[in-house]
Amino acid sequence: MASMSISLPDPLRDHVRDRVDSGRYANASDYIRDLIRRDQNIIDDEDVWLRELDASIAETLVEMDAGGGVGLDAACDAALADLKTSGSPIGR
Repeated sequence: MASMSISLPDPLRDHVRDRVDSGRYANASDYIRDLIRRDQNIIDDEDVWLRELDASIAETLVEMDAGGGVGLDAACDAALADLKTSGSPIGR
């Protein structure tokens, strides 16, 4: 396993020590490894979300090109019309 040296301001160093002293982590390296793994999971989740969003957009564009769906202008106009008929102050 490779080692790496980092410098931390005192408040961050104290936080790391507090986390280790809580008993959840064996040492500072264990805590830092956990933080890095969590960060990797967040990045992986974001990547999955973006791929799914891209696929959804592509599917919607194909549907719109085929004459399906409702355009944004039409959807907004319909929503505003509904608000006006419901007496909502937003539709005024």
